[in-house]
Amino acid sequence: MHHRHGRQAINRARELRTHLTDAERVLWYKLRELKQIGYHFRRQSPFRMYILDFVEHRAKLIIELDGSQHGLPDQSLKDEKRDALLRSEGYLVLRFWNSEVNENLDGVIETIVRELQRRDPHPTIAEGGDCRPPHKGEVKKARPLPRKGLRRLV
Repeated sequence: MHHRHGRQAINRARELRTHLTDAERVLWYKLRELKQIGYHFRRQSPFRMYILDFVEHRAKLIIELDGSQHGLPDQSLKDEKRDALLRSEGYLVLRFWNSEVNENLDGVIETIVRELQRRDPHPTIAEGGDCRPPHKGEVKKARPLPRKGLRRLV
């Protein structure tokens, strides 16, 4: 089911994308690498009435990075309510502290990949195939399209 988001939510998500925390920036760089094995994350993505830090919709996996304010009682209750709504939609929310990302990025990524494979195994990985990124020269690049407004010389 696709829901349209209000202009305000979209603008807020865009603003958050341009002002990532250091931990979000580092994790985003690593999550983008997972495209090579078939997973596509979105960052600061509007969903229902929330903006999710990172989400992989096919696997229904949400990654939230929490700063110190999430340890406060009021914020913890809000997080629990939000997570319950997301679970009711079939999503799993993995929460990591910013410090975890900064101090143990490899462990965070291993946890995320393990959960992705459990929830939505990629065929190549599930069959024990080679899931390494392609080496230079293994992928043919498409011929670039001519730039708009330039005449094609024959």
